[in-house]
Amino acid sequence: MPNPIRILIADDHPLFREGVAHSLGADPELRVIAEASSAEEAVELAGRLSPDLVMLDITMPAMGGIDAAAKIASQQPGVRIMMLTVSEEHDNLFAALKAGAHGYVLKGVSAADLRAAVRRIAGGDAYITPELAAELVFEFSRPRASDPLCELTTREIGVLDLISRGLTNREIGEQLHLAEKTVKHYVTVVLQKLHVRSRTEAALVAVRRDAPGRASPAPATPARAPHKR
Repeated sequence: MPNPIRILIADDHPLFREGVAHSLGADPELRVIAEASSAEEAVELAGRLSPDLVMLDITMPAMGGIDAAAKIASQQPGVRIMMLTVSEEHDNLFAALKAGAHGYVLKGVSAADLRAAVRRIAGGDAYITPELAAELVFEFSRPRASDPLCELTTREIGVLDLISRGLTNREIGEQLHLAEKTVKHYVTVVLQKLHVRSRTEAALVAVRRDAPGRASPAPATPARAPHKR
């Protein structure tokens, strides 16, 4: 019998993490060698234990799963990395793959499908939850809009509007009730989608093209120059 696949699981929810470990442990071909409650702990354990596969949640305090994936991929290129997350955001999927993840699986997956995905990823395949993969095929196959602003989601348009008003990431977070780290992520995505290099350039695009959903600024409030990212 071949050696079992050695797995490190990282998730900040103990009950869910233990459930996944129990489910994987039911398969004699899989063995959970360690559990981490944070991304930082996952990076440290991966370096010390050299698992065959690291399973990471995206949303964890401080570092986060995507940053952890990038560190592990850089430090241990032989380790396979799988994201297990609730996030269906394409931006998170692309960021995870760019960071070095080999698989992206949604938490609603069945125990049997999860074990099958682990075996495929550990065996050298790339794997994306079929529903997300189908969405990506549809997204890439449809005609592209000539106006880059049409590529922005409603939330990203809201962030762009506030960027053009000169608000900092913290101020945007207060306006939209988002964490400052989340706002920073949205700003990066907006700059990438608009193909610009700075907040100032993004603000100019918004002003010149009159971004959809953009409210007119209050006349009594002088606009400030956009802060640097």
